[in-house]
Amino acid sequence: MKTYIIITAVLSIATSSYCQHSMAPIETQDLSPLVIEGVSPPKDIQRLEPIQGTFIYSGKKNEVIVLSEKTVAMTEKYGRQIFAKIPGVFVYDMDGTGNQMNIAARGLDPHRSWEFNVRKDGILTNSDMYGYPASHYNIPLEAVERIELVRGTASLQYGAQFGGMINYISKQPDTSRTVAFESINTVGSYGLLSTYNAASGTVGKFRYSAWFNKKTIEGFRENSASTSDAQAISLFYEARKNLHFKLEWTHSNYLVQLPGALTDSMFHADATTSTRARNFYNPNIHIPSVTINWNATPKTLLQLTTSAVLGSRNSVMFDQPANIADTIVGATLQYNHRQVDIDQFNSYTAELRMLRSCSFLSNSNAFSAGVQYMNNDMHRRQQGKGTTGSDFDLTLVSPTWGRDLHFRTHNIAAFMENHCVITNKFSLNTSVRWEFGQSTKTGFIPQFSDSVAIPNKIRRFFPLFAFSGQYDISDKMSLYGGWSRAYRPVIFKDIIPQSVYEVADPKLKDANGYNAELGFRGKWKFLQWDLTAFYLQYNDRVGTIAQTDEENNLVIFRTNIGDSRTMGLEMFVQGDFSLGNKTAVSLFTSSSFMDARYQKMSIRTNESNIQADGNKVEGVPAWISRNGVVLKHSIMSVSILYSFTSESFADALNTIEPSANGATGLVPSYQLLDLNFAVQLTEKLKLQINANNILDAQYFTKRPQFYPGPGIWPSDGRTFSATVLIKI
Repeated sequence: MKTYIIITAVLSIATSSYCQHSMAPIETQDLSPLVIEGVSPPKDIQRLEPIQGTFIYSGKKNEVIVLSEKTVAMTEKYGRQIFAKIPGVFVYDMDGTGNQMNIAARGLDPHRSWEFNVRKDGILTNSDMYGYPASHYNIPLEAVERIELVRGTASLQYGAQFGGMINYISKQPDTSRTVAFESINTVGSYGLLSTYNAASGTVGKFRYSAWFNKKTIEGFRENSASTSDAQAISLFYEARKNLHFKLEWTHSNYLVQLPGALTDSMFHADATTSTRARNFYNPNIHIPSVTINWNATPKTLLQLTTSAVLGSRNSVMFDQPANIADTIVGATLQYNHRQVDIDQFNSYTAELRMLRSCSFLSNSNAFSAGVQYMNNDMHRRQQGKGTTGSDFDLTLVSPTWGRDLHFRTHNIAAFMENHCVITNKFSLNTSVRWEFGQSTKTGFIPQFSDSVAIPNKIRRFFPLFAFSGQYDISDKMSLYGGWSRAYRPVIFKDIIPQSVYEVADPKLKDANGYNAELGFRGKWKFLQWDLTAFYLQYNDRVGTIAQTDEENNLVIFRTNIGDSRTMGLEMFVQGDFSLGNKTAVSLFTSSSFMDARYQKMSIRTNESNIQADGNKVEGVPAWISRNGVVLKHSIMSVSILYSFTSESFADALNTIEPSANGATGLVPSYQLLDLNFAVQLTEKLKLQINANNILDAQYFTKRPQFYPGPGIWPSDGRTFSATVLIKI
């Protein structure tokens, strides 16, 4: 990067008197421009301001990923590259198409990032926080300016999730021109083709931005093709200097062919093979929203947001374990009928927030408060009898669904947080959040008798408390820490029996617990760091235990089966060095250690219950370490990333030997190496080349127990891509 400093001096001499005399001519001298060239290290990792908008972040663990400063494979959405400098982030590579980000932190479940409160520009994108909290909305990272990630102790401001919040901040409109255009185009291995095109500008008091993205890929594995498209339109209006309106609609839609899970023998023989050719998955999500920001007084900021998540999650699958082949039936000379599942989302959220600044003992303090209302109706239709064909087809050959249910939720949450600056070095935050509401199930499950107990109503009332503090050792170093309650509501999957043997506990409780953390972050000369110790308590986890009824028949009872705790260390250290006017190098390590174990846990296996106290929590590797170097020289940048993830278990029984279908067993450790190269040819033209998993490691990150199917889902091997960015 070049920095231009132009110094211009004008020397003048003037004489005057109280008498009427003509002023002497002004003498001027023009100096030649002085140009200083330099290359700075990447500033791709930052921290949130202590108070930002209506949110208070002082004393909390937080990171900001500035994507424009990163040299990564943006189109493919490799989470290990995007979140490389966020210690402890576990990435679940469910598919290599880049359609979905599946991440977790501190030993939580990464499926569709559903342990996080996921937002886009502050707007909630989780499909249904109480029925199905997965985030099916898929924003292309080409449209994102930065990613804000806040861990659990700040959760009471935006929700009560154990994981925290992820906020994808879109690129903002160009304020200097009426029309500005950006185009990002990528080609890569296995037929990857992607185009992102955006226009933005400012006209008077109006600003606007619009973008669309289209992507196709054949996939690393057989029968894993994918197509996706996404769009957004944002309109901004500055009614007055203190009153701003934003109207936005964004949409994502993708169709991915699921190649099926593998057994261990299949995986070791050929990780690119598939066991399914007729399985498809299709989320189609619309998110409209309106945001109003009003600086009612110089010290009072009000924000009102209303939004909706509308759309569906569709799938048509031959849903059987990996060791059961999808073959033609001899009697009919056709394939088996596939299962059709459709979830329809109608989730509405309104949130009013206020931040009030004030002074106390000559210090600047802040008080934040708000109320959030959710009205959700999730319509779940499952186990429909689909066609025997091979294309994506949601047609039913029988009009009756195996399940046709509505899960309706009304929930109100109110919160308050006070940021008190006690001295010029020490500040303390105290907060409280009340969650109260009710979820109601209606509909039918034809194969179950009326005697089967299925909870029809789940009521919730949670008073949640938190405190956090920060001590500034200097302007660039601080200690921070806090404690915060959290909970996770019982979701649809937990209360609906999966078989005629299952019975759901009518007294099923939402999971609850807390986050605690203590950290030290700062900068000194060429170093920056963030070191954190944390403890996460997760009580009343939902699972199954085996029982017998009055007639001595086996009953699978789905209830709260026990607790777990995760404690660990997170370390980020980066050193930035200048090697001359045109060269800079940056070295970093982002590593974590986690020990996640069950407490008071009873788990069903076959027809008996086994105590699992002390067992490790499944899907939690003890070590995750990402280490990299970024070299910048003049207009070029080279990034090398080495990632290591240690082994983990697939089930709470800590089974080591793999099962016949691959659903249980050890998940081996894996090591990956990525290389990215970028060159800024002109101010308007940039070229980037990516080599991902260049050692062609054969690995998998998880053995899922449910969707997209129990067994091994191999991650991508070696891939290449090239991207061209044009700005006009």
